[in-house]
Amino acid sequence: MLRALSEQRRRSILRLVRERELPAGRIAEEFDVTRSAVSQHLAVLKEAGLVTERRDGTRRLYRARPEAMVRVQAALDAIWSDALDRGRALVEAER
Repeated sequence: MLRALSEQRRRSILRLVRERELPAGRIAEEFDVTRSAVSQHLAVLKEAGLVTERRDGTRRLYRARPEAMVRVQAALDAIWSDALDRGRALVEAER
């Protein structure tokens, strides 16, 4: 999951679809890359379980999965907590 978020455009895409469902074409309009590149980013996010895809006729609509966002937040919180604990230990060791 975090590997899927390692690329800036994927994080930007996720922010776009966090609150609302958007068609792939509308998402692609936000970026200076090809629609194919955006589709590949969406596929990575979908495979990681971070977004859902729904077909509406010929359109593909994407939205962030709320439960996935909770998992992302928990993972990031754990990373920061560990980093802060290590930093605190280093400061205390210098005393």
